Amino acid sequence: MQDYNKGFLYFICAVSAMGGLLFGYDWVVIGGAKPFYELFFGISDSPLLQGVAMSTALVGCLVGAMVAGAAADRYGRKPLLTVAAVLFTVSAIGTGLFNDFTLFNIARFIGGVGIGVASALSPMYIAEVSPAHFRGRMVSLNQMTIVLGILAAQIVNMLLARETAVAEAQAWNIEWGWRWMFWAETVPAALFLLMSFFIPESPVFLNEKKGPPPTPPQGRGVLTDSSAKLYRLSSLWEGKGVGSSFRKLLLLGLVIAVFQQWCGTNVIFNYAQEIFTGAGYDVDSMFIDIVITGIANVLFTFVALYTIEKWGRRTLMLIGAGGLGLIYLTLGTCYFFEVKGVMMVVLVVTAISVYAMTLGPVTWTLLAEIFPNRIRGVAMATCTFALWVGCCTLTFSFPSMNAALGSSGTFWIYSAICLCAFIFLYHRCPETKGKSLEQLEQELCN
Repeated sequence: MQDYNKGFLYFICAVSAMGGLLFGYDWVVIGGAKPFYELFFGISDSPLLQGVAMSTALVGCLVGAMVAGAAADRYGRKPLLTVAAVLFTVSAIGTGLFNDFTLFNIARFIGGVGIGVASALSPMYIAEVSPAHFRGRMVSLNQMTIVLGILAAQIVNMLLARETAVAEAQAWNIEWGWRWMFWAETVPAALFLLMSFFIPESPVFLNEKKGPPPTPPQGRGVLTDSSAKLYRLSSLWEGKGVGSSFRKLLLLGLVIAVFQQWCGTNVIFNYAQEIFTGAGYDVDSMFIDIVITGIANVLFTFVALYTIEKWGRRTLMLIGAGGLGLIYLTLGTCYFFEVKGVMMVVLVVTAISVYAMTLGPVTWTLLAEIFPNRIRGVAMATCTFALWVGCCTLTFSFPSMNAALGSSGTFWIYSAICLCAFIFLYHRCPETKGKSLEQLEQELCN
């Protein structure tokens, strides 16, 4: 570990994690802009078009995640991070610029591709450049920037949205407010683009593509051995032995990825308007409540930075699944009995807090750790693709579920999903803290 320059390591990880910052901002900003752009485009009475506007970026996420793995294995991690920065910048400018609903959605799609690429590449890059003894904390830095991006979007939305009770202010919100919510992303996107030129390529990628340096064999370990053959996704399904182990790891990764979305927490960010107005709050109070959830999200992600290396990944995943299951059971019951007011905010904030210190950061850490070096790019991209499928279906299904089952039934379903995931994780989730990627490959692939 003496070979690591900690200052430089923190710098390159922070630059890579800026993809997470933009991911969080771009993903959540639309929730605050939603009441205003819907009026501007005249889709307030069209649930279908509302769903399209909310889901277009998520479709882009699927495309970005789908191409990220193969492209990263072929061209490297660094160029893909630069591409993501370009996509974020173009989307931030275009989304606020266009007056046509179709062009608006195209710009959102472009940003979604950037999210898909960044969500797959940022944690993988950080895991590959970080030493084992604090790799979890460094990968969690990516989740920290995600929640900071979420909070930044929530604060920008609140500051830009003028009092809706004043007619002139409401008119400004509809014409310009939502545009500036998207344009504000241009500043960090341009900074990410500039800084992406100053980070090195991942040493794992260089080793896999160019072969190991001429050092003694005992110093190379599994990393050197694996460079003899680059695997692709088809390798996961071939034969027994190692192929069987790969399939089990892929199944674990897919379940973890989809569960992070289908645990239900993310609908709070995307459909905050419906959730908080259903709890008895008006639009102006809603923005304040949203910022409160964002602050809790950031604070408890800081908690995760310290607990992930002490408590371990497996323990935190079990706490997250079990804790959210119980919270959503309670939340659904409160909706059923029409409980309103501060009690509902407390439950929502508690759910966000539990998610922020468990499933939010730990999912990305595990996905970046459990796969062998030679298949990490394509396997990580496959799981990220599955994660965004889960996010897309969750986001698209919530309005229909909420209308058909009510908020109570919807959160009871999320509770059942969390409790089922708890059982699966209890039996299948390994502990990875404090182990090198090479050591994990030896343990998990045998």
